[in-house]
Amino acid sequence: MAGALSHIRVLELSRVLAGPWACQLLADLGAEVIKVERPTGGDDTRAWGPPYLRDAQGRDTTESAYYLSTNRNKKSITVDLTKPEGQEIVRQLAAKADVLIENFKVGGLGQYGLAYNHINAVNPRIIYCSITGFGQDGPYSSRAGYDFLVQGMGGLMSITGERDDQPGGGPQKVGVALTDILTGMYAAVGVLAALASRDVTGVGQHIDLALLDVQVACLANQNMNYLISGRSPQRLGNAHPNIVPYQAFPTADGNMILAVGNDSQFTAFCKVVGNAQWADDERFRTNDARVRFRDTLAGMIRDVLRTRPTEEWIDALEAVGVPCGPINNIEQVFQDTQVKHRGMRFEMPHPLSGWVPMVANPLRLSATPVQYDDPPPLLGQHTAEVLKSWLRRSDEEIQSLRDMKIL
Repeated sequence: MAGALSHIRVLELSRVLAGPWACQLLADLGAEVIKVERPTGGDDTRAWGPPYLRDAQGRDTTESAYYLSTNRNKKSITVDLTKPEGQEIVRQLAAKADVLIENFKVGGLGQYGLAYNHINAVNPRIIYCSITGFGQDGPYSSRAGYDFLVQGMGGLMSITGERDDQPGGGPQKVGVALTDILTGMYAAVGVLAALASRDVTGVGQHIDLALLDVQVACLANQNMNYLISGRSPQRLGNAHPNIVPYQAFPTADGNMILAVGNDSQFTAFCKVVGNAQWADDERFRTNDARVRFRDTLAGMIRDVLRTRPTEEWIDALEAVGVPCGPINNIEQVFQDTQVKHRGMRFEMPHPLSGWVPMVANPLRLSATPVQYDDPPPLLGQHTAEVLKSWLRRSDEEIQSLRDMKIL
């Protein structure tokens, strides 16, 4: 069964995470994605290890786990963009592509004749998506942008971490490069929107996407908490700014999450923990009151939940519809029965190791399901194949380009 985007060709001139994440998502949906890499080293993340994929003898290969996480279903070609011949190859590929995704600094591709205006001149139907730290304009546009930096500048770290008056309090980044991931997803959405528009207008367009813009946009309710109240939200550790009790609590043998979303769930919770009277207490009867008296209530709940192990509390609370759960490490995540049932871990054949473990795409499309055709490619693995199929280059021409160190 053909993928939803099997008619779309994507040229990827990006590296690290945001751009590759967007391109992997499009590739999982069936698009043919050609990843253009430097002949020496390729995508920076290939060397971002350990850990590295191991071969059949247990030896480290050149493929890092980081790189493997975001380059499935692509074809890799190597082209030296600093040389005119390499630039011409990319222009010719772009002339036949539907989408080009790049994450060079502002103006970075212009010096090679590969900016949007150059590519649009040879392919007016191209969807050209530029991902940068701060956008194509503005006082910060020339700066390099990195996820960690933008998590700080964009406000995420100001609301992530334990409260300042608690042990270990202070700003904290998220444990995965979330701004890059969200930017990659916005890029994919923008590309799909532009493709839909092209179906009507017949012409492509330029997408200007900035990590900082994405991070600001994704503060969601915390943004509105500030805009409505005029007060900057503060770090609350694992607590929620607008819902109580909605946080992690210690138990007799570890920790658990309690996520009470409404008053009826709170009443059910109080009965299970043997304190039904809490639900009638004026301080706790409504969520509004519970937010105002959060510290008092949290202390009372903490004292009760410490008396029994996590699993016992979860069984008792789930039985009456109170949302709760364990705090799993990643090994426990992949052992979880629901995660296993949904097939979130699978394996693909790999030329260096025989097999490589992968994490599934969470999209479940009934008519055009996600397909896993190719493992993350080796550096330049498909150079000859792509130049032959896209540009009709002969073996002799390709060898000549190799001799000139263009490929």
